[in-house]
Amino acid sequence: MLHGASDSDDSWTSVGRANSILDNLIADGEAEPMIVVMPDGHTGRFRWGDRGSMGRQMGQFADEFLRDIKPFVESHYRVRSDRESTAIAGLSMGGAQALDIAFTEPGDFAYVGVFSSGIFGITGRGPGGDDAGPSWEERHAEALDDDPAREGLELLWFATGSEDFLIDTTRATVEMLKSHGLDASFEETAGGHTWRNWRAYLGEFAPRLFRDPEGPTG
Repeated sequence: MLHGASDSDDSWTSVGRANSILDNLIADGEAEPMIVVMPDGHTGRFRWGDRGSMGRQMGQFADEFLRDIKPFVESHYRVRSDRESTAIAGLSMGGAQALDIAFTEPGDFAYVGVFSSGIFGITGRGPGGDDAGPSWEERHAEALDDDPAREGLELLWFATGSEDFLIDTTRATVEMLKSHGLDASFEETAGGHTWRNWRAYLGEFAPRLFRDPEGPTG
């Protein structure tokens, strides 16, 4: 589970109360027991307004996650590593990172959650992204049109508030994914780019994980 650009690896617990939210859901039988990994999503110094810097860090983090973080977790902890038992999610910058990672290795993740985010730069404005080179859609064209990978994707879930400055980014991302035949679901809520929303999104996303999509919480 990935944090936002202004946050760090402890933000989901210190501010987001993810540990309490998940413990309560699991205790009430509303979510499956799970191991949650919350890494530091920055690979270097971060400055707002530096689009090139964010674009480079996004690519660096995706590589670090797939090359180092995920293999380390799988080799040091008793986790299930099959696709059906693996999810990735994040808020804001972390949501964009989750998408990048999931479509870099589409066979690794069955569940993807994107909170208040999407593909940075897809609307031609807003934070992040890099104007140079191929677009995100072009870079991930093979994964987007990979039928076996698409069939194994149980959930591609977006939620963003109507007052969020990234609402247009989310809408454009969802439409692009749908144009490739992906079943992307989007919940447009009230509110903006706030922890109040992200806590609520986690409470809605977690019960959907690792369960039969036709079941009562799917």
